[in-house]
Amino acid sequence: MTDFIEQNKKYVRAVIQKMTGSQNEDLEQEVYIKTWQNMEKYHDQGKFKQWICMITANICRDYFRSKSFKTAQAEISSDYALQNAAVKCKNEERIDLKRRRQIVLKAVDNLPKIYREIIVLADFEEMSVSEISSKLKIPEGTVKSRRHKAKELLKTTLTPILGENL
Repeated sequence: MTDFIEQNKKYVRAVIQKMTGSQNEDLEQEVYIKTWQNMEKYHDQGKFKQWICMITANICRDYFRSKSFKTAQAEISSDYALQNAAVKCKNEERIDLKRRRQIVLKAVDNLPKIYREIIVLADFEEMSVSEISSKLKIPEGTVKSRRHKAKELLKTTLTPILGENL
């Protein structure tokens, strides 16, 4: 039996690969079992290689009709659908995030100049209170109070648009 398998392994695997698109050891084993069980039915009418390749092709066709193949395909399809949904959600989140940023930037642009410049320097340019104080030549307490007032104005403006999760 081992010699039989070694002599025909290349052909059997090639047919399985061509028909299923992958190697399938279960199908390969089934081919050897079927061939062994039906050996007495083989008559030297044609080449043995053709006969075993025909058995292999028939087993592959049976596999495509089987419940296990259909179940595997359904799982692959549902996994694919879930992955696509996840990608779509990420794209929507990215678009939503971009839209939210635009809304926030527009709200910052609409602030009075004294509050807008504090927000831009503190939150966009990430300057410290002391750096803003020296740049604008105003006391640090004024920087802090203007920043607080600017955030309150932004919260009042953005909460109705973006909700509580700013």
